Amino acid sequence: MGVFSFLVLCVIAFFLWRISDQMPDVLFRLSEVQKDVAEMRRQGEQSND
Repeated sequence: MGVFSFLVLCVIAFFLWRISDQMPDVLFRLSEVQKDVAEMRRQGEQSND
C-alpha cells in the first residue's frame, strides 16, 4: 500500500508541475481575450451612438 501511495503522489506532483509550467501562457492568453472582448464592447457602443 505504501508503494501505491508513493506512485499516486508522484503522479499528482507531475501533473501539478505540468500545470504550473503552462500557467504563464494561459494567463497571457486570457488577458488577450479580455482585451479583445473590451475592444468589441467599445466598438458596439460606438456603433449604437
